[in-house]
Formats: sequence, C-alpha cells, structure tokens
Amino acid sequence: MKDKGLHPKNRFNKGYNFEELVANNPVLKEFVATNKFDTVTIDFSNPAAVKELNKALLFSFDKISNWNFPDENLCPPIPGRLDYIHHLSDLLSKEEEVKILDIGTGATCIYPLLGAAAYNWNFVATDIDLDSLDSAQDIIDDNNLDNNIKLRQQFNEQQILKGVLEEDDSFSATMCNPPFYKSAEEAQGANRRKTRNLGNNAVRNFSGNNNELWYVGGEKAFLHNYLYESSLFKEKSKWFTSLVSKKDNIESLEKSSKKLGAKDFKVIPMSQGNKVTRIACWRF
Repeated sequence: MKDKGLHPKNRFNKGYNFEELVANNPVLKEFVATNKFDTVTIDFSNPAAVKELNKALLFSFDKISNWNFPDENLCPPIPGRLDYIHHLSDLLSKEEEVKILDIGTGATCIYPLLGAAAYNWNFVATDIDLDSLDSAQDIIDDNNLDNNIKLRQQFNEQQILKGVLEEDDSFSATMCNPPFYKSAEEAQGANRRKTRNLGNNAVRNFSGNNNELWYVGGEKAFLHNYLYESSLFKEKSKWFTSLVSKKDNIESLEKSSKKLGAKDFKVIPMSQGNKVTRIACWRF
C-alpha cells in the first residue's frame, strides 16, 4: 500500500516488495511470513527482523553493501531518514556541490550513507560518543565512502556546533535528529510503554544509548542551544536544519530565530504512516 506521507522521490513510497528485499539481504528471509490478513510482512515487534528489513532497504542502493552496528544502538527506519535527505535536496536545489554537516550521526552513520548513496553528497559527521564514531568509521570503510564522509568527535556534551567547526568549513546545510527525552528515566519509561503496546513478544525494539535518546532539558533545550550556536557561526552554513518531533517546539524556535537575526525560517512537514514530524530550517 502506498504511503501518502513519503516524499515523491522516496523509492519506498509504494510499500515493500519482500521478494526484492530478500534478494538484497538474504538474512531477511527467515523473518518474512504471511500474516492472518494474507499479507507478506515481518513481525515489527522483533528487533532482529526490523534490523534486517532496514538493512535490505539500505542495500537497494548500489553504493551500500555493508551496514553493521551494535544492537544497543537505535536502528533507524530507512524510509523516514531518506525523506529528510530528499527534502534537503529540494531545499538545496540550486546548489551544485553539496556538503552537509550531520550533527550526532550515531553508530549507524545513516544520513551520510543515504546522502552519499542517493545524491553523491559530501558530509562531515559529528558525535560525542567514541564507540559510535568507531562503528560509523567501520561502515564508511566497508562501503568505500571515505572520500564522501569525514567524522569528527564533539568532546563537550553541552556544545553542538562549538568545538567541531573548523576555520575553513563551509556547508550547504546542517542536519540533526535531536534527542527527544529530558532524562534517562523518561526515555526508559517511554521504552517500556512502547514495548507494552507492541505486546509481550517485543524484546528490545527501542534500544539506544544515552546521547541518542536524551539531553538535559529535552528536545526543546537542544533545539534552542543549536539555534543560538548557529547564530554564532551563521557564515558557516547556508541553512541550518533539524527534525522537530514536538510540534509545540516550533513556535518558540521561530520566535527565537527572529530575535537572533535569522532572515528566513521555514517548516517542512513529514509523515510516514501514523508518525508525523517536521524539519525546521533557518538561515541568516
């Protein structure tokens, strides 16, 4: 069934062809079955099945053949992540050579992988967690993408752009999928609720290490810190962008952007199935 919410250019907007996906990733075969509605699918409460499905989706790109990362890290849903890349492409349609700063790339290095695979973009990707960066570098090496993707470590968890930007940096855009929760306790509580909602068979479909899931003050604090720092480095990037999960955070972000001198602020709506989110974009 076609997902109305996905970007028109998203190769997964007509649903999944499991025969093709198993050809991309043969390991997926053991998780594919016909359900009681006579639909060929997987058990989405099984984290191993979800991971192999997303691998198969990723391997549909010619440039990507390996994607290994620890089970304790979040497994990103590829169609939604690809949508962010396509919307950025629309935003940057006049750019000939695109270079993106990916803030908090994580162990999966997913946005740089997709940007390099879909558009041959170049990336600088940052993270605070050294283990995540080690995993990301292995993925980059395994797929021969060293020319497209460079990694940098952020050593101060209070900082977002400070400490990772270099003097000669110039980006077409920055991108970010910020932590959602205010504390580890809040993240764990949400994890338990999601697991309950999926039923008793759900194991750890909602893993993730601390910096992936939470930030002191939650999403709102992260976004406002990011916005403030962008005003200190306004010449480093033509656009600054971020996913925003909570709709209520958009209004305060837009107000603050005007106070900080942003000349443009726009919101790009995104949805996949029942999940609705948005990309906030601003420039100086």
